[in-house]
Amino acid sequence: GIGRCHLVLQSIEGRSQGNIVNLTDRREAAKALAEDWFSRGAVLEALDIEAAQDAYGQALAADPAHAGAATNLGRMLHEDGRLDQAERVYRACLAACGGDALLHYNLGVLLEDTGRIDEAVHAYEHALSEDAGLADCHYNLARLYQAQGRPREAIRHLARYRKLLGENQGAQPRP
Repeated sequence: GIGRCHLVLQSIEGRSQGNIVNLTDRREAAKALAEDWFSRGAVLEALDIEAAQDAYGQALAADPAHAGAATNLGRMLHEDGRLDQAERVYRACLAACGGDALLHYNLGVLLEDTGRIDEAVHAYEHALSEDAGLADCHYNLARLYQAQGRPREAIRHLARYRKLLGENQGAQPRP
């Protein structure tokens, strides 16, 4: 909060290299801590769902831009029916990290599940702008465009989906 802002301003005002290095070290330490919590969450998912959710929450507390933690926590909350919480997790991380294909995709799925089709289309389009190789995203967009009476867009995304499936035959699934 405010204390951190004062520290940053003091570091800049004082032009002290030591303080600036300390801020960089703190950011790197926070990222390392977030990665540790994320790894714990991934292991805990098969053992204790609540503990995994807590671990992902700790990862996001350390680094609000940790897209992997937000993707996994949001997915777990979504699966648990806690849609408002899942949406907040996705949106907060997207605001912090600037964009991530899987976060946008998962947000699109959530928005579609809540009947917010126009918002879902927008989220899917964002996901594809980050990673045009998300086959499921093309499929979902094709379905939604067809339902919206936009056959040209639907056909384009369905063709891309089929092409991606053909390219990925025999390939290992993405993690």
